[in-house]
Amino acid sequence: MSKGPGLYSDIGKKARDLLTKDYSSDQKLTVSSYSTTGVALTSTAVKKGGLSTGDVAALYKYKNTLIDVKLDTASIISTTLTFTDLFPSTKTIASFKLPDYSSGKLEVQYFHDHATITSVATLKQTPTIDVSATVGTPNIAIGGDAGYDTTSGRFTKYNVGLSFTRPDSSASIIFGDKGDSINASYFHHLDQFKKSVAVAEITRRFSTNQNTITVGGSFAIDPLTQVKARLNNRGMLGALLQHEIFPKSVLTISGEVDTKALDKKSKFGLAIALKP
Repeated sequence: MSKGPGLYSDIGKKARDLLTKDYSSDQKLTVSSYSTTGVALTSTAVKKGGLSTGDVAALYKYKNTLIDVKLDTASIISTTLTFTDLFPSTKTIASFKLPDYSSGKLEVQYFHDHATITSVATLKQTPTIDVSATVGTPNIAIGGDAGYDTTSGRFTKYNVGLSFTRPDSSASIIFGDKGDSINASYFHHLDQFKKSVAVAEITRRFSTNQNTITVGGSFAIDPLTQVKARLNNRGMLGALLQHEIFPKSVLTISGEVDTKALDKKSKFGLAIALKP
């Protein structure tokens, strides 16, 4: 793929990931292994509240094709086929679930040195089409995405975003929810070794006249241990610790507390990912 401006979904992604990724209030165990034929097998068990679920997934790569099949405890089979360079400078992703035959989705991504375009079509009884595009460079990009319902003839969404990226920082502004919200975020490495990161995000929703301000960061204590924290203006404080207990195997402990209502029950999450 080319080194262009990236996908529209990449705008603000670094800040979003630092503030949301790996924060959980569930108990999760993931075990991965590889067969002699090159198939990657992953078993996952999740306990959320009083409900327990699980799934088994198989991932196989053949030339430029990636085949991902997953079976969960609800007897739903999810299949994703990813074709790289099926056409020049493109990635094609086809996905569907069984027995829900109307869940099919086809996505085509086109990459250029100064632009990317993504088109997604669903195969439901009321088909929808999503299109997103970005133009620019790896340092400066502007883009937008829109969703169209072919049955009603109406747009289901339209958003516009702008991003600035440097080796040690990135900033983005996104006008979303059909113009009802604006989100601005800033991500910055605090040292040359990129062990410490700070992030700030401001979201304003015009229809409710509400602002949400969130600050957070991460710090690598050592090559095997990382801590993260976040706090918003509503008093929600979250923190997590990740430790590589074995090579490629990670333990994640996370929690969240409402600092303005300490009598409320705090959230606690535990995740273990074991890989060979």
